[in-house]
Amino acid sequence: MSLLDTSTSTPYYAVAIAVVIYRLILSSSQARRDNPNRLPLPPGPKGYPIIDNLLDFPTVRPWLVYDEWLKTYGDMIYFKVLGQSFLILGSLDRTYDLFEKRSSNYSDRPRMPMLNELCGLHLFYTSTVSHRRNLEWPMQIETTRAFLRKLLASPEDFLLHVRHAIAATLLRATYGMAIDDDEKAKEHVETAEIALASLAEAGNPGSFLVDLFPAMKAIPSWVPGAGWKKKAAYWRTVSDTFVQKPWSMVIEKLKTGTAEPCVATAMIEKLPEDGSPNAAEETEIARNACAVAFGAGSDTTVSTVQSFFMAMTLNPEVQKRAQEELDRALGGRLPEFSDRPNLPYVTAVVKESMRWQLVTPLGENIDIILDVRNPLIFRLSVGVPHKASEADEYDGYYIPKDTIVIGNSWSILHDPTIYKDPFNYSPERFLKDGKIDPAVRDPTVAFFGFGRRICPGRFLSQDSMFILISSLLSVFDIKPGLDNEGKEVKINPQMTNGLMSYPEPFKCRITPRSTKAEQLIHQS
Repeated sequence: MSLLDTSTSTPYYAVAIAVVIYRLILSSSQARRDNPNRLPLPPGPKGYPIIDNLLDFPTVRPWLVYDEWLKTYGDMIYFKVLGQSFLILGSLDRTYDLFEKRSSNYSDRPRMPMLNELCGLHLFYTSTVSHRRNLEWPMQIETTRAFLRKLLASPEDFLLHVRHAIAATLLRATYGMAIDDDEKAKEHVETAEIALASLAEAGNPGSFLVDLFPAMKAIPSWVPGAGWKKKAAYWRTVSDTFVQKPWSMVIEKLKTGTAEPCVATAMIEKLPEDGSPNAAEETEIARNACAVAFGAGSDTTVSTVQSFFMAMTLNPEVQKRAQEELDRALGGRLPEFSDRPNLPYVTAVVKESMRWQLVTPLGENIDIILDVRNPLIFRLSVGVPHKASEADEYDGYYIPKDTIVIGNSWSILHDPTIYKDPFNYSPERFLKDGKIDPAVRDPTVAFFGFGRRICPGRFLSQDSMFILISSLLSVFDIKPGLDNEGKEVKINPQMTNGLMSYPEPFKCRITPRSTKAEQLIHQS
């Protein structure tokens, strides 16, 4: 699907065409000024006058289209859409060169009116203090054991249980809410899911023309073809509730002395007093950071664990080998974090689950910036692109100012020169002589972002994946679901479209491995 498919209105495009002509005049003048050496642009698909590559600009699973273009034009491709320049990087070396070595010029984020100004999702912030693992691990163990019990009771709801297991940890850590015994907490999880769905759609670069032409946000919602304005208004209402409501609840609990220590209470206690010069700004930053920490911090882990379920239905031999390793190492108990050094194959399963079907295939990170003292650190891993602050010359090519630059993590983690048969699910690729092979590229190099913007919350996420996956394999068998005739259904490993990608719905059977395993779950 091309960007052209996102609207069918003549008035809508009339405004766009007028703006395009104006931008073409400006960009032509700027190019002559900023490219004195007359260097060529990087290679890429040829476009048409005025509209450039509008007709072939992908909005559905764009990472797959970019991957094909990269195979044709090399590991760096350039194209334009209605005057807006895009640069796609398809190798780790390219991302390192621009995002780390030249970070001063490629650390900005492009303006995204649909996401930020119309939907109200202001997520571009950073933090500085790491969460101590000895505080995380007990909470992760507790929520994982509760997850196993729920899965035993209603295995058909495994997708819901996965999301709630991850959300429970982050909701407790962020707002001091217990998801199982607080209806307001459950409501917040549901609101978060809607807010994150809007993020996935609105944050996909180029999906809405208003991102290319910010002036179009002034178009009234009643204009034919401007239905995106109504959608944005709804998303804004949801995002406001998502950010404001739990924060207000924590403040009320602080007043009554019933607040549980959490990220929000730590932030509130460190905020300047009302009336101070930066009080309003720092409060808004802290409030937004809490929302992102809970909402999107869970989604990378949720999607990866769901991909793991799908992989197990397709690869029973992998499941069997992992279970054999767990049986040898654990001796009939549930796993702890201290068991990780003795579980190299399970660790490889976690790595392959991250690599195989990426959560953020255009794998950049949104930074959560906190200008407060001693709150916990969080960062949201989603595919928000970089922007060239100034025109640049790189490897013999000219990169125009304001070019949107995207690291295509999908290509990096499916490079056949690095990963043999990259579309196969094979944890063995990470092992050598029964140990994790350090010579094999770790998927975390692209899964959590690049260079100086790599996600500092990556350890929390990896810990959650490890304890969930190892616990699941130790007590459950995972197989394809059954159809009405009792035959196993065919699992098609497809992912959804959007800024964050999830497995398409699929059916699977989850049963205890044995009576002893079932008893172990009840006792946990």
